[in-house]
Amino acid sequence: MQKTATASQFEASVLRQLSTLDRFLPVWIGLAMVAGLALGRAFPDLNDQLEKVKIDTTSLPIAIGLLGMMYPVLAKVRYDRLGEVTADKPLVVSSLILNWLVGPALMFTLAWVFLPDLPEFRTGIILVGLARCIAMVLIWNALACGSTEAGAVLVVLNSIFQVVAYAFLGYVYLEALPGWLGLEQTAIDIDTWDIAKSVLIFLGIPLVLGALTSIIGRKKKGHEWYERKFLPRIGPWALYSLLFTIVLLFAIQGEAITSRPLDVARISVPLFAYFALMWTVAFAWGRAQGLDYPRTATLAFTAAGNNFELAIAVAIGTFGVTAGQALAGVVGPLIEVPVLVGLVYVSLWARRRFFPEPVTLVRRA
Repeated sequence: MQKTATASQFEASVLRQLSTLDRFLPVWIGLAMVAGLALGRAFPDLNDQLEKVKIDTTSLPIAIGLLGMMYPVLAKVRYDRLGEVTADKPLVVSSLILNWLVGPALMFTLAWVFLPDLPEFRTGIILVGLARCIAMVLIWNALACGSTEAGAVLVVLNSIFQVVAYAFLGYVYLEALPGWLGLEQTAIDIDTWDIAKSVLIFLGIPLVLGALTSIIGRKKKGHEWYERKFLPRIGPWALYSLLFTIVLLFAIQGEAITSRPLDVARISVPLFAYFALMWTVAFAWGRAQGLDYPRTATLAFTAAGNNFELAIAVAIGTFGVTAGQALAGVVGPLIEVPVLVGLVYVSLWARRRFFPEPVTLVRRA
């Protein structure tokens, strides 16, 4: 027997089946942040120890966390359906416009509005705005029931544009545009190859592994086994890796965050405004374009997320580990993680409010 239910009834049914890890994710993330800060205060030399072994410019433990966070999500993608996403011009064009025109311009504006007297923090904030997310966004997208296929394609596109355009946009927003507007300019030297290496490692490796797993696993064992047996086994490791990464990030930067609370508060304001505004604009944009909910959610989260690892690496490499620009990058995940977790719930609410299409539930007679 079939029974037609509303999207809200369907989501309620799904939410009841969530694991404790999924259902209380905001609590676990909050505890991970607190644990990281406490760990950093207890072991001030932790960063020095972690920096002894690196993958590219990232310490090995954090690199493991990032790779472990992305692999289960990318293994979930139906790669045989990617052609449908790349052929979706409204989605692809909208994503490129939001990520590479609207996002950097919005962060530039907010940085100058809220930090006109703090050039170091302002520069750090702008660097965050130029770095589009290629990792954690896949987690937020999955939690919000976005399209995994669309998420994979848009992340790959962002990665390509990041390699090509990051250094150029740094020049535009830190030197050229401020000069045209009569504002203070900041010279910066960004190595494009360093960005390319980061993308190849932290996106390329899990993307290749995820694609091979999905294609071979589905072919050998069938879609039903892969979806119902294999994915539930590896799925939780994405969130375990996320929590592990958050603990390490906040442990490494714990002293910088807790010893300068007023600076952190000043930096937090434009970041909070950016994440909230960018997500809202992108979600409304997708709705106006007539996209369905999964693609709208994916568009919103890929537009709102930022690659703070890249922004921190560029800031430290250019200005030094103790510079205000680096602190601004560090505050990025402090604000981004809880805000985007909150936006996952906003997105699910918006699904019920703006996408009330019926969903068919199948029940045995």
